Amino acid sequence: QVQLVESGGGLVQPGGSLRLSCAASGTFVSINSMDWYRQAPGKQRELVAAITSGGSTNYADSVKGRFTVSRDNAKNTAFLEMNSLKPEDTAVYYCHEHVFLPRVVGLSSIWGQGTQVTVSS
Repeated sequence: QVQLVESGGGLVQPGGSLRLSCAASGTFVSINSMDWYRQAPGKQRELVAAITSGGSTNYADSVKGRFTVSRDNAKNTAFLEMNSLKPEDTAVYYCHEHVFLPRVVGLSSIWGQGTQVTVSS
């Protein structure tokens, strides 16, 4: 089994910063993409940022220039650095990864439990 554990969420004032972490543990061959999604109350879950195994990144237009996704392959950990936070960034943030599992053909989709980010004065 593979588990993703997120940390770093919390309450921050508008204009502030937070850094989310997502650590993978368990038995897997390798991690392909590492993504961050978020879901605000009453809204659909949306992709915020993604980073491939080669380090290529992709961002939602709403966070470009403010958020930075990165990964530490040696520690099987993904990060989301969030700056200039706005009230509309308030949501539960989920880590998602595509991994290769032993004896399983193709990629498997793994989700974290989510961490709350609240931007409010």
